[in-house]
Amino acid sequence: MKRPAQQTLLLDLVFAALSDATRRGLLTRLLDGESTVGDLAEPLKMSLPAVSKHLRVMENAGLLKRRIEGRTHFIQANPKPLREAVNWIEHHRQFWEGSFDRLAALVEKPPSEKSPHQTKS
Repeated sequence: MKRPAQQTLLLDLVFAALSDATRRGLLTRLLDGESTVGDLAEPLKMSLPAVSKHLRVMENAGLLKRRIEGRTHFIQANPKPLREAVNWIEHHRQFWEGSFDRLAALVEKPPSEKSPHQTKS
């Protein structure tokens, strides 16, 4: 199990990596399977070094795995950090939905059912 500081750093890296549309697009393409850096760069209007920088950001966040054969770099998605980010979002979503549900129930109560300190004077 990761320590809270490690978990926070991992989430920061994952969310920072996902904050860029190009990186999200690359990750989406990699969810279909392994690809080379050149194949990933081909449809983009950017240089190979620029694509490599994006891939390094995602690698540092743990979102990618790299396999090297000779001069060819094969990249594949690693879903584990995404799952951890989704779990964090889900935990906070449940908290906020519960808070909103309680607020909605309070607002929807007829004034006669509210306690005296809940009504306006």
